Amino acid sequence: MSAKDIDKDYEIYKQLITLWAAENPIKTNKLQVLLVVNGLLLSAVSLSGGFVARNWPIYLGGAVLSLVWVLSIGRTSLFQKIWQMKIRKLATNYPNDNRFHVLDYKKTELTEMKRSDMFLRVVGAVSSKYYLIGAPFVFCVAWLALLIFFGLFG
Repeated sequence: MSAKDIDKDYEIYKQLITLWAAENPIKTNKLQVLLVVNGLLLSAVSLSGGFVARNWPIYLGGAVLSLVWVLSIGRTSLFQKIWQMKIRKLATNYPNDNRFHVLDYKKTELTEMKRSDMFLRVVGAVSSKYYLIGAPFVFCVAWLALLIFFGLFG
């Protein structure tokens, strides 16, 4: 492979890294807005008399909005995974070129992680995919449960 081909692939690699990294703040913003909106919905429930049957429109709104967040964050996470797979595929073409392996964990980095505070290791080990998709899914199920409960027993 010529130096020109390697340079071209490295430029593609850098663009893919940029695309991959750009998804992180998008996911974080979506999660923060989800939390704020659900907090506002809970405030609306509280100001409207609590968890009672007549607040069914709030429960429905919470379920629909949370479902949209599941789909939205899921799509963002999917594109990040696609960028990551393309990065890894390109990196396999250059196993001895460290420039193509910036996302690889090295044994020394894992050793350093083991030296950090136990609490940080535990909470830091939770993959973001679980709470990014899990939080809106749990909110959706909770709002749906309220809607169904008060629809049946309200």
